[in-house]
Amino acid sequence: MVRMSSLRARRLQLTRAVAPLAAAGLLVVVAAGPAAAHVTVSSPDAAPGGFGKLVFRVPSESDTASTTKVEVALPESTPFAFVSTKPHPGWTIATTERTLDKPVKAEGFTLTKEVATITWTAEKGQGINVGEFDEFELSVGPFPDKAGPISLPATQAYSDGAVVNWNEPVTDGKAEPEHPAPTLELAGEAATPSRDQSDPLARWLAVAGVILAGAAVLVALIGIRRRAT
Repeated sequence: MVRMSSLRARRLQLTRAVAPLAAAGLLVVVAAGPAAAHVTVSSPDAAPGGFGKLVFRVPSESDTASTTKVEVALPESTPFAFVSTKPHPGWTIATTERTLDKPVKAEGFTLTKEVATITWTAEKGQGINVGEFDEFELSVGPFPDKAGPISLPATQAYSDGAVVNWNEPVTDGKAEPEHPAPTLELAGEAATPSRDQSDPLARWLAVAGVILAGAAVLVALIGIRRRAT
């Protein structure tokens, strides 16, 4: 009985010692959660010089209100010549345009305007509720020919009238700001056609055509001579 009581006492002491540490760890996890709940952007197929999809992930950070409007500003320094939106049930989509300083030629078209902003507005009774997130998609292009970050500032509006501007620049090597702008890291190199791969094939096809044509003429001459004899 003495040994059993001693064992229980040790277990009780261990539990009392660990409990505060576990609680502290839980507080750290809970505190870290909201800090990571930013509006972000990603892409499964973006590449320099090409077309791809942009996916904006929008979590509701408010404890009492739902997200009812999301606006994204597209880059002005490296404009997208083509922008299309994906229908989002329960939300209306609106775009604004701006006039380009100089016309841009892309994919055989000459463009004088570009899409400046896209706004998703929740219909009545809709929105991103507390503790939830949603994703909004665009198809854009062409991307810049060089790899690098693309900043896409966003504005998030709540049902209680609160507005959060996600527009602070993100800089490598520095601490993340409180409201970082959604930033896409464009990686890789622009695909360019290789003349070494296409030209030899064309030349060989041309040579093969000449050989076949010569063979056909030779067969025809032989047939004419046989008939003459």
